Parts: sequence; structure tokens; C-alpha cells
Amino acid sequence: MTTIDRVTCTPSSVRLHTPFVTSLRRTETTDTVVVTITDSDGRTGWGEAPQVWQVTGESLASATACIELMLAPVVEGRALDDRDDLAAAAAAVQRTVARNFGAKAAVDAALHDLHAQAEGTSVAAVLTTRHDGIPDVLTTDVTLSAGAADALAETARRRVADGFTTLKMKVGTDASSDVQRVAAARDAVGPDIAIRLDANQGWSREEAVQVIRALEVADLGVEFVEQPVVAEDVEGLAWVRGRVGLPIMADESCYGPYDLERIIRLGAADLVNVKLAKCGSLTVGRDMLRRAHNEGLRTIVGSMMESHVGVGAAAALVAAEPTSEVSDLDAGWWSIASPVAGGVAYCGNQIRLPEAAGFGISGFMTGR
Repeated sequence: MTTIDRVTCTPSSVRLHTPFVTSLRRTETTDTVVVTITDSDGRTGWGEAPQVWQVTGESLASATACIELMLAPVVEGRALDDRDDLAAAAAAVQRTVARNFGAKAAVDAALHDLHAQAEGTSVAAVLTTRHDGIPDVLTTDVTLSAGAADALAETARRRVADGFTTLKMKVGTDASSDVQRVAAARDAVGPDIAIRLDANQGWSREEAVQVIRALEVADLGVEFVEQPVVAEDVEGLAWVRGRVGLPIMADESCYGPYDLERIIRLGAADLVNVKLAKCGSLTVGRDMLRRAHNEGLRTIVGSMMESHVGVGAAAALVAAEPTSEVSDLDAGWWSIASPVAGGVAYCGNQIRLPEAAGFGISGFMTGR
């Protein structure tokens, strides 16, 4: 019988090659807790809990405390011989604490990685019911940090030169000049590059309608507008959606299944952004994607500022349950280097999934 031996938390801080700036925050590092779970056969599973004070409220200290004090004791010693054992362990993680979704997602991912390795298959294969084969390459967008129009135009050109064909612009810092910044980026890259916007809760209801209508009049070819109003104002999200033509995406307003049902009930969004650090579980994320698709909502899977560990888990989810739109999995691309050996790899706008079983991670990088 294979059992879970030990859960370990290791803080990780990886420098970014470019500062990441939104209406909520600015950071020059990716700060996370890397979780490893070892089993009695010597295998190690990997997961990651990001520190994003302004979005999830979790920190390195809180995630570590949650995992070490609450989650580790409920999984250590458990059997992990089959998928029923995996489901039982994952369910125990979800019910042991309220919220703490990043911490739960990290342990959940590590459990799935561990079990997939034991099966000799990928995490996506453990999650999926698709019969058309699991892709080994995914496409991602890339974020353009908030900034002045001239700087955004130059960054947009560079990102296209880097091989990206979908740009996610951060807006919401100044409603009076947001349209000007989008226009500058569009002029810089031409008509064939997809541009989507993320306001990160930066506008009031009225500002959102004003800016989005101006974008429509300017005909700038915007795919959709993500989270125009504060997360708690789901009614406001519906209010905005009812007054504009561009599709509206819910991100911070949509953590788990309950939030998704509220969005569906209120007709608050055309799309939803599913993130593991918000829903806390690969299977919950998968089921949310299925529910959204069944209700006619379009989808992406996103990530917080995470390294290749967290992005690998999100990529496995997309490989298992494809999204309707290009997903937002560029977080690891911003890092100067991955903190781990193996795992996913970036090549332009593509993410290559590992050939090895599980997440394909073999250890921390030497000299870390």
C-alpha cells in the first residue's frame, strides 16, 4: 500500500524580468509557497500557493500556517493507491478549512501530481474525460502592464516580436485615458493581433459603461473586458453588461461554484476566468468550466503571479478541459528563471507540457 508520508512548505521568491503592474498592485517578484508531498514509494508531488494580498488576501505566512497546521495532518498517513483514494484525500483538503483557496489548491495539485506519477500518466489524463487526445502544447496570451500610452505601444510591439498573438492589457488605473492607451497599443500592433482588457476592479459602474462605450465607438477590436467593477458588486457587473456591447468577463467576482451560479442567475457576465488559487481544486475548476460551458458562458483559465509550478497545474486543467478562448497562463513567463527543474516550458506564445508523468518536475533548481 502506498501512503502519504510528508507535506513540506518552501517559500519561493523569483525575480521578474519586467515589473508587473495592475490597478491593484505592482510587483517585481513572484512570491509563493511551493508545496511538496512525498509518498512511501519515494515519489514527490508539487503544488504552489501564490501570495497576492490584494486579490486573495493570502500570504506566504498564512498559506504556510494553513498547510502545516491544518491540511498536512489530514493527508499524511492516507493511502493513495487509486483514484478513489485521491478523491477522498482531495475532498478532505477542501472541507478542513474555510476559504484559504491558494493553500488548498497547492496541496490539491501536489496530490494529483503524486497520483499521476504513480499511474505513469499526466495530471491532465487523471482529470479528463475527453476522447480526442490530450494536447502537449497550449497557447497563452501575455499581459501588458498598466502604463502610459507610449510605453504600452512599445511594449505591445515587443510582445508581438516575442511571438505572442493575444495581448491582455491592464487598464482601470485612469478611466479618462484608458481608451487612449488601448488605441496606442492597437496602432502599434495592427488589426491582426487580439487585444483583451482587464480593469482589475478599477472602474465604478458608471466609468465602466462610459469607457466601454467609448471603446466600441473607437472600434479598436477589443475581444472582451475583464472585471470592470469591484469583485463584490456582481449586480454591478450585470448592470454594466446590460448597457454595453463588448463581452464582459468575471474574474475576481468568480471564485468557486457558488459565485458561478450567482453570475449565471444574474446574467452578470459573458465569460468567466477560472483560477486554481480562487477555487482551490483541480476538480472544482474542471467542474466549473463544464458548468459554464453548459450555460453558454465562454471561459479561460488564468493564474495569479505564480511560477512554473502553479502554471503547470493550470495548464494541466486546460489540457484536460479545454477553454473556449485562449487562456491566461503567462505568469511563469515573467520569471527570470523557473525555481524548479522540469515542468512546463515557454516558447513564444506556447506552453509545452512535460513528457514525464505528473507535472514532470524533478526537483528545485541547483543553487536555489
